[in-house]
Amino acid sequence: MNYKTLILFVVFLQIFQLSAQEKPFDLYLLIGQSNMAGRGTVEPQDTIAFPHVFTLNKNNKWVPARDPIHFDKKVAGVGLGRSFGIEMAKRNPDALIGLIPCAVGGSPIDAWKSGSYFKQTKTYPWDDMEKRLKIALKSGTLKGILWHQGESDSNPEKCYSYKAKLEDLIQRLRKLTENPEIPFVAGEIGQFKIKANKEQYSEIKPAPAKVVMNSTKEVVKKDKNAAFVKSNRLQHRGDHTHFNSKSYRILGKRYARAMLKLQHK
Repeated sequence: MNYKTLILFVVFLQIFQLSAQEKPFDLYLLIGQSNMAGRGTVEPQDTIAFPHVFTLNKNNKWVPARDPIHFDKKVAGVGLGRSFGIEMAKRNPDALIGLIPCAVGGSPIDAWKSGSYFKQTKTYPWDDMEKRLKIALKSGTLKGILWHQGESDSNPEKCYSYKAKLEDLIQRLRKLTENPEIPFVAGEIGQFKIKANKEQYSEIKPAPAKVVMNSTKEVVKKDKNAAFVKSNRLQHRGDHTHFNSKSYRILGKRYARAMLKLQHK
């Protein structure tokens, strides 16, 4: 970065920060596991600040949203959050979008309870999220919740109780936010993951991953303030679990369309 570019960037950042101070954010909570956090390869286009789209960083400061916005693990990369924020900003040009990244890679749904310790990252996903949400709410109003999770529960031991646990999670989130109608958007784990899971548990029908996703669909279907986002035609990064960067960007736009539909119903 040359001197002139650096000066322009500093001025641009100051404008961003000034705008953030003068107007409240439309806040969005991002929770779940690694496919919400993002594991895509960061490319130049992912590091460009987009007007009016901010994220709450690791130090609980508002900064322009540039991937990776999550910091759950060192492998955090491109996710769906930034493209979601950009799409929401495009549809609401007068709004300031504030993303609250709280996803934790590898976390099962059981980790998203008060007091639950997740050994893999040595964190308390729910408690950490609650603290960050309280900080974020000082800067705006929560407009919606994004949830992408299920891979860690796609096994015979956990899949059959997933429906009840997701219903409980949504209820607790709405109690926490004091908004019984807060929009909740859940995403489908990669269809490539569902296929791999079916092969892994060939003796179980339907396969655990399918049980988890069917449960998610059932919960969302009966909730007028919830929506389900499909992952059809999206590709993995080579591990049959995580989306590639292009697919994350597409998935974020799908989340935005679902969220806008809930907000404008």
